[in-house]
Amino acid sequence: MEEKEQRMEEKPSAMIRVATFIVDRRNLFFLLFGIAIIFSLIAARWVKVENALSAYLPDSSETARGLDRMEEEFITYGTARVMVMNITYDEAKDLADELGKRDDVYMLSFDNSPSHFNNFSALFEIVFAYPETDPQALEALDKIKERLKDYDLFVSTSMGDATAEQIQSEMQVVSVIVAIIVVSVLMFTSSTWAEVPVLLLTFGASAVLASGTNYLLGTISFVSDSVTVVLQLALSIDYAVIFCNRYKEEHQTLDIREADIIALSKAIPEISSSSLTTIGGLVAMLFMQFGIGQDMAVCLIKAIFFSLFSVFLLMPGLIMLFGKAMDKTRHKDFVPKISFVGKIDFHTRHVVPLIFLVIMVGAAILSQRTPYVYGYSRIETPVKNSAQIADEMMDESFGDSNFVALVVPAGDYEKEKKLLNELEHRTEVDHCQGLSNTEAMNGYMLTDRLTARQLSELLDLDYEVAQLLYMAYAVDDKNYAKLINGRSSYAIPLIDIIMFLYEEVEEGYVTLDDEMYETLSDAHTKMQMAKDQLQGEHYSRALVYLTLPQEGDATFAFLDEMHEIAAKYYGDDVLVAGESTSQYDLNKTFARDNTVVSVVSILAVLVVLLFTFKSAGMPVLLIAVIQGAIWANFAFPALLEQNIFFLGYLIVSSIQMGANIDYAIVISGRFMEIKDSMPKKQAMIETLNFAFPTIITSGSMMALAGYFIGQLTSDGAICGIGQCIFRGTVISIFLVMFVLPQILLIGEKVIERTSFKVSVPLKIDKGSGLVRVDGLVNGSVNGFVIGEMHALVRGDVSAIVRMGKLSKADETEAPVFLDAPESYDRENGKGGEA
Repeated sequence: MEEKEQRMEEKPSAMIRVATFIVDRRNLFFLLFGIAIIFSLIAARWVKVENALSAYLPDSSETARGLDRMEEEFITYGTARVMVMNITYDEAKDLADELGKRDDVYMLSFDNSPSHFNNFSALFEIVFAYPETDPQALEALDKIKERLKDYDLFVSTSMGDATAEQIQSEMQVVSVIVAIIVVSVLMFTSSTWAEVPVLLLTFGASAVLASGTNYLLGTISFVSDSVTVVLQLALSIDYAVIFCNRYKEEHQTLDIREADIIALSKAIPEISSSSLTTIGGLVAMLFMQFGIGQDMAVCLIKAIFFSLFSVFLLMPGLIMLFGKAMDKTRHKDFVPKISFVGKIDFHTRHVVPLIFLVIMVGAAILSQRTPYVYGYSRIETPVKNSAQIADEMMDESFGDSNFVALVVPAGDYEKEKKLLNELEHRTEVDHCQGLSNTEAMNGYMLTDRLTARQLSELLDLDYEVAQLLYMAYAVDDKNYAKLINGRSSYAIPLIDIIMFLYEEVEEGYVTLDDEMYETLSDAHTKMQMAKDQLQGEHYSRALVYLTLPQEGDATFAFLDEMHEIAAKYYGDDVLVAGESTSQYDLNKTFARDNTVVSVVSILAVLVVLLFTFKSAGMPVLLIAVIQGAIWANFAFPALLEQNIFFLGYLIVSSIQMGANIDYAIVISGRFMEIKDSMPKKQAMIETLNFAFPTIITSGSMMALAGYFIGQLTSDGAICGIGQCIFRGTVISIFLVMFVLPQILLIGEKVIERTSFKVSVPLKIDKGSGLVRVDGLVNGSVNGFVIGEMHALVRGDVSAIVRMGKLSKADETEAPVFLDAPESYDRENGKGGEA
């Protein structure tokens, strides 16, 4: 019976058994990862990317409803603005005439007004004869650019994926730079050269898996596609570093396999706990109304899980492969000790918290005044792509253009004409373009009503034929009253009678000579394209060109006024869509998302910290420091009067709260662990020396990744995220190194008094013979010891210290619990039971 109990006691723990299986079955995991990586490399090409921010607005938003309605009702033809510089008006006029005659050009707008010719520059506004999604529209634009290649040329168009391709190219450059930074930082913070490829292979595998499995999500946003890999590196590199450090610690006394197993068994719960704060911060983005937050949260959380899988399942096998090389390539530590920081923190512990409190309040107030914007028109990026340069050149020479689409019920041309006329009398409106005010032929508008005689004169059509045509139209329209009450006064909208006449000719009911048929055919083609764009089966669309900027209080207020004006004619069945409306909708979602992200991220991290530290005081102190860093981060744009894209705050505040707080956890956890075993000053010095390598490794990678994203990309949203990550990470590192230690020193009693740890009876473990001891030990040992020790010993020590040193300790360093037990022989230094 005693032998059975002894065998049960010697049975390894469940975590040890799991770690042993992973290490010993490493070839199986190599195979599984190899298959998954091959699939991911192939699947990465299938990932669909959405480049429009408006696609992620809530379905209930006006922009989403307007876009859906316009997609159902209308055809949008490809358009482009082409600016030719250093040209005379006559030359520009000749070019306009030539380009306007092309079969692939439906309409080209150009005249001698300042909006089309100014300072020896010409602006051609081109509408192509193909829908904007038709590849032929892009081909037509390429042909025009080829024709104008000898001129100073700038082109602006929404067709194609040129901007997306530019962003992808920029992020590839960023990725290369970040990869160089990662290698450099890992080499600097490593203690053996061969650990660097282990870390790189581990992260590389997780990055490939995360990228390739985006295919399973269907479509992801261009923001997620651009920054997920870089952020994954910054958020999760700690996991591999923690495991590697654990292995090196165990390997000092154990062989490669045993050290790998023991290190993995300890690293799994430690790393899993660390990842929860990061995941908790990202979970907050799942609650955003703006769908891009959910998109990024899913992509990043998935990436973190793949990082965990790679560290737990792949890295142990890599350590077995590179273990001997790691032993042979040891080198001295390059990371300096920062004892001076600990000394400064200790001596300023009564001053710095008060200064931090004052600055935090000021930063909180300033951050409320941050100038958030919801579009790209008011954002300055460090680099500009060709489209941005073209738009700036055109805006500088011809003024900026801002228009919205007004969608109203179809069928009443008179209402539409009155509505557009009322809008054009507003100072906020430059002009409107709809069927009712678009000129068709000889001064007649498309929707002007013509009698049979007026039509015959316009088309040089026989009057009797025109009368017969009108009779046929009335019969087809079932408008018999017009036939009876007065055929001579019966008037039909020009666009409707032309379309009807063309159908009659095509069906053979009406015969025209070749010249008249060509005139009719040309008129029909132009009217059909106008109708495709401006009139659907149930709704009509008009373009309203505004004199207001794309966003701002005045613009948003006028959008509301447009609804009120249109409601007088059409009731509530009115939608306004465009860049201004999209930005207005983003403004509305931000008001809610701002609060939700802040509250949920704090609560999620708070719950994790409560269970980690088992104290109500510690989570509050840590969150206060990081929240202060967030406020300080977004106070800078307010001080500098620098516009910042709203998405930067929503995403970066979640990342800061979820990831940067890990730095605070490392410091606070280490300090609470050793504070009772040495003087507080020495404990803080030791804590910062211990935490600095981890913080500088992860923090420098995240900060530099954010910096280069912010400096090397031309997209306003991605650029803003990068700049905020850089600034926020630097501020967080500064605060956890120069403010948090002081708060811990003076808040120690608060932390202890708010602790809810459950006290358990102390159990004295005994053993004899060859005994392994793992853990924090309080007792006496009488025998021969081999292993790594970090301890204070009351008694005699006689040992060979291979690494480290043995020195006389001061009595003031001894904690209370180190008082000698009753069985201890103080005179001879011989101990009792352990």
